[in-house]
Amino acid sequence: MTDTTVNPREHHDRLLQEWEHDTYKSKHKPSEPTACPVCGAVFQDGRWQWNVPSADASQAPCPACQRVHDKVPAGFLSLGGAFFSAHKEEIMNLIRHVEQREKSAHPLKRIMEMEPGEDGMLITFTDPHLARGVGEALHDAYKGDLDFAYQAEERILRVSWKR
Repeated sequence: MTDTTVNPREHHDRLLQEWEHDTYKSKHKPSEPTACPVCGAVFQDGRWQWNVPSADASQAPCPACQRVHDKVPAGFLSLGGAFFSAHKEEIMNLIRHVEQREKSAHPLKRIMEMEPGEDGMLITFTDPHLARGVGEALHDAYKGDLDFAYQAEERILRVSWKR
């Protein structure tokens, strides 16, 4: 597993620091409660969560639904290799499981699209931390080559896993 920085702790801090400048992270918190009319997530107690909105809840799309609508991912995961081709269904089940686990606690962490290609697959995410977490889960389960590339100027994370 390789990383684009020397110290993983510095990379983590930089990722969070850059993420604060994300155009999809509102500078002002929505009024509470606010319900997303697309996915049903509710902004309450200072964060987006899965909850039943009250009757007086405002309506506004959550940042994840806005990303999906605008087709602007925060993370990319490229999958490839002979092992991926031979075990595609099993690997995709692991990826979906990681997403479901994360999304159940954090509504803004979602898979946007899964695009098959000739040599593998490209998966896009609404959250760079989810892209990294899925890549690390693949590496933990199947080993292989895992690479991270954070483009500060684009504020996105590109993850590549191959075996």
